[in-house]
Amino acid sequence: MNFHSSPLYSRLRPRLLLGLVTALIISLFSVIASPLPSAAAPAGGYKIVGYWHNFDNGSGFIRLRDVSPDFDVINVSFAEPTSSGGGVIGFTPYNYTDADFKADVAYLQSKGKKVVISIGGANGQVQLATTAARDAFVSSVTGIIEKYGFDGLDVDFEGHSLYLNAGDSDFRHPTTPVIVNLIDALKSLNSHFGTDKFILTMAPETFFVQLGYSFYGGSCISCDSRAGAYLPVIYATRDILDWLQVQNYNSGPITGLDDQYHTMGSADFHVAMADMLLTGFPVNKNANLFFPPMRQEQVLLGLPANGNAGGGFTPVAEVHKALDALVKGQQLSTYKTRGSATGYPNFGGLMTWSINWDKFNQFEFSTKHRAYLNALNPSAPDTQPPTAPTNLVSTGKTATSVSLSWNASTDNVGVTGYTVSYGSSQVNVTGTSTTIQGLKPNTSYTFSVTAKDAAGNVSPASNVVTVKTDESSGDNQAPTAPTQLSVVSKSATSVTLSWAASTDNVGVTGYTVAYGSSQVNVTGTSAAIEGLNPNTNYTFSVTARDAAGNVSPAAVITVTTDAPSGAQPWAPGTAYKIGDEVTYAGKTYVCRQNHTSLQGWEPPNVAALWQLK
Repeated sequence: MNFHSSPLYSRLRPRLLLGLVTALIISLFSVIASPLPSAAAPAGGYKIVGYWHNFDNGSGFIRLRDVSPDFDVINVSFAEPTSSGGGVIGFTPYNYTDADFKADVAYLQSKGKKVVISIGGANGQVQLATTAARDAFVSSVTGIIEKYGFDGLDVDFEGHSLYLNAGDSDFRHPTTPVIVNLIDALKSLNSHFGTDKFILTMAPETFFVQLGYSFYGGSCISCDSRAGAYLPVIYATRDILDWLQVQNYNSGPITGLDDQYHTMGSADFHVAMADMLLTGFPVNKNANLFFPPMRQEQVLLGLPANGNAGGGFTPVAEVHKALDALVKGQQLSTYKTRGSATGYPNFGGLMTWSINWDKFNQFEFSTKHRAYLNALNPSAPDTQPPTAPTNLVSTGKTATSVSLSWNASTDNVGVTGYTVSYGSSQVNVTGTSTTIQGLKPNTSYTFSVTAKDAAGNVSPASNVVTVKTDESSGDNQAPTAPTQLSVVSKSATSVTLSWAASTDNVGVTGYTVAYGSSQVNVTGTSAAIEGLNPNTNYTFSVTARDAAGNVSPAAVITVTTDAPSGAQPWAPGTAYKIGDEVTYAGKTYVCRQNHTSLQGWEPPNVAALWQLK
């Protein structure tokens, strides 16, 4: 990452090539390497991973819930050690309360995103030199993940966190404590959370990975002991590692499998660096120590979002040229892929430092690369329903009302609302709590909740809750009916009503505005009804209620919403620019940033692209 410093190193004297032997070994491993099972990962397609700043370095603060929907995975950066050498990792959300931060993490997850805690960075040197430090690391990281609800861990150790002791020359059997203890710690975390649920990723610099082809820290006297130091960690965790996003920036020239130096910022650098991982290579050019190829989906290109974010910024066209070579097999003149001449169609995607710098740069990285990747793998229609709401409970009741709350559902695209059912009645709500009014005293009601998404998919029902309302207080007199019900204003998607107050022998506590199967409860004498369909007749009834649950006769009015004026229905595959208006599900939205729409980017799902008018 650019917030990170990177190790300084010079070009070290190249060694004699192993010629045909090395080439044969590389070819052999490319053929016989067995794919390992995939661990947890975002659903579908090519990923874009972005680092989110838990600090302010001039790139600007952005709330998690406002991150561009073009990102599939958000790496919260960073959790850091609380002291030198102790292994204890700490994390405090920047510019957030804990409650608000947790809510934003859950919000992103409800939109199908993965939120991962990243440990390290330039200021986060982590050395697990003892088993006590290892155990403290596991315990503290477990606590952070469980407290904030993160989906996993990104290992972003830099500087002098990892190194190889002299004589530690076989990456398959490391002996250096900081390496061995880190491997044990990562396996322990994965075992605790479960491979299917726990995302494990790494973001080393090229110095710690690809440089290991030419120089390996534990086996050469003249080179830096950190050279290739991530290789034993990657190798030992490759069956639980979801993806590796090497930082292809802040890097000196690196020798590729063609035994030529490649310099950052160009397509051939990215292709050569990725091809080394996808083909495998002899570590320290020792044919007996071959680092086996990784799965295609395990490899992502790490890139700075703009020139401020890190050295080696690569223009969009060069990135796409690299992806054309890696994914489509459109070979470059400057580097030919060794592992596959026809490309890696299941290549993992892109990572960037950072989301904040991307926003600073008018979303160039996320917008343009998302469009390219989606063109490679067009989105299929959304047929996946949300998960069932959980932990439905009653949070209060009166003689005529029951208050409910539940845990949010998740969805591969996004949850748009919930339906509370009881008997033959239903109430539609957008949040995860509601109060059902107008019930009978001393009566049992059974409630359940389902979630729905923008495509109309409905989740299984939640657990059921049976609640008996309180006995009547003895007040049997209903309020008078509201009078002077009238339309204050209306649009294509909304109606605002007002009325004169009802009276009651004890006191009016509120009003219910009902229309169709929906209702809105208010305490005042006006209500703004949103989310209506254009050019549609609606009949609204307004009733008053008192503390005993007595309900007045209704005041009724029929209103026709306006026809849409200028705004066209939202459609996928359409280029929208800032200020464009669209309608969706009866509401009008204004475009907040230029983009080409895709299935799943419906306006209610992507607040970064659309603002409700």
